[in-house]
Amino acid sequence: QVRLVESGGGSVQAGGSLRLSCEGSGFTFSRSAMGWFRQAPGKKREAVALITYSGYDTFYTESVKGRFTVSRDNAKNTLHLQMNTLKPEDTAVYYCNFAPDMGSLLVDGTAGTLEVWGQGTQVTVFS
Repeated sequence: QVRLVESGGGSVQAGGSLRLSCEGSGFTFSRSAMGWFRQAPGKKREAVALITYSGYDTFYTESVKGRFTVSRDNAKNTLHLQMNTLKPEDTAVYYCNFAPDMGSLLVDGTAGTLEVWGQGTQVTVFS
C-alpha cells in the first residue's frame, strides 16, 4: 500500500523558515522522481520543487527559486523541503508525491491525476 506522510508545517512570520519532510512507503522510493506541490484556498495546485531519483537534477517554480531547497535521503525514504525567507504568498497546504520521472510528475502532479496523495501539511506565513 502506497503511503505519503507529510510533516513539518506550521505558522511562521514572514522572513522565517520551515523544513518540511515526507516519508514514502509502498513504492520504490529510490527509483522515483519526488516532488512538493502546494494548494492555496481557491487556487490550483502547483508544483513547487521536484527532484530526480538520483538527486542530481531539480526543478523549482519561479517564485521559490533561491528561497527553497529540495533534497532527498533514499536510505530513509524521505524527502525534504527547506523553506527560507517565507512570504505570505507561500501560505498553502503542501503535499509530496512521486512518479517514474520528473516530467510526468510535473504534468500529472499539477493536474492532480496522481493516484495517491497524503494528507498534506499546512504552512501559514503571516506578515
